[in-house]
Amino acid sequence: MGDDALTILYRGPLASCDYDCPYCPFAKRRDSRAELTADREALERFAAWVRGQRETGLSLLFTPWGEGLVRSWYRRTLAELSRLPHVRRVAIQTNLSHRTDWVGQACPATLALWTTYHPGQVGHDRFLAKCRELDARGIRYSVGVVGDPAHLEAARRMRAALPEHVYLWVNAQEGRRYTDAEAEPWVALDPLFPFSRDPHPSAGRVCRTGETVVSVDGEGTVRRCHFVKQPLGNLYDGSYRAALRPRPCPLAVCDCHIGYVHLESLPLYDVFAGGVLERIPAAWPRPANADRAAVPSRSRPTTTAASTTNSTVS
Repeated sequence: MGDDALTILYRGPLASCDYDCPYCPFAKRRDSRAELTADREALERFAAWVRGQRETGLSLLFTPWGEGLVRSWYRRTLAELSRLPHVRRVAIQTNLSHRTDWVGQACPATLALWTTYHPGQVGHDRFLAKCRELDARGIRYSVGVVGDPAHLEAARRMRAALPEHVYLWVNAQEGRRYTDAEAEPWVALDPLFPFSRDPHPSAGRVCRTGETVVSVDGEGTVRRCHFVKQPLGNLYDGSYRAALRPRPCPLAVCDCHIGYVHLESLPLYDVFAGGVLERIPAAWPRPANADRAAVPSRSRPTTTAASTTNSTVS
């Protein structure tokens, strides 16, 4: 296949974050000056490649281990790439701790933010004020929380305060097994929580990753996704192109949204049509009487060492 509908998940070497969430292995990590320089140079190289792909249509999701938008080079790059006519969507996962005035330099029809609210790290009013700034500038965004019972009331308060058009998603807490009773309040907040609640069997199932979706690291190494380590080639020498084709998943299960959303065995490309990268459902606000038959069963497969482990930090 060609590159005319390629989605790229980019993750450079940045690993530092200004939050210290107990469920995140990168909490309060500090990158050295040399590491930050390497991350900036890697991002600039990737942006230059994107600029050169004028004949293609690209969708880009930045998934840094750390918090990217506190760094000027991420803000500048996202704004620039959003203005390119051949880029269909630019999105990034963020805790929204940064200033938001930079989005005024971006194309609001292309830029979108996948934001996560971390109670205990930021006050309710401060986070909500950032959301209102995004609304005022016409920027698409979703808001998410981790399904920690200690955060349930904060999540309910945030859902009540957010505009109706803003989707609030819930990620299952890493390692937690939810009974139906424990899951019920989270489903009340996010009708799509059942997709996150249980890892999805993926071994041998067709996934769009490796065909129309790829992962790229700071060195330009292309893989089918963040969780399958086998390289497909390199972005910058074009060697990855010959490897793009439909292929089954080699892992037993997939439990991270940025992975399982691409499984063809799930209906999520229809559920999130037009908002896959920023995690915004196509029909939102969800009608009160919406058919929920599409949500997966609550049976939970046994997690193996091949399982991904990123669901709480994605």
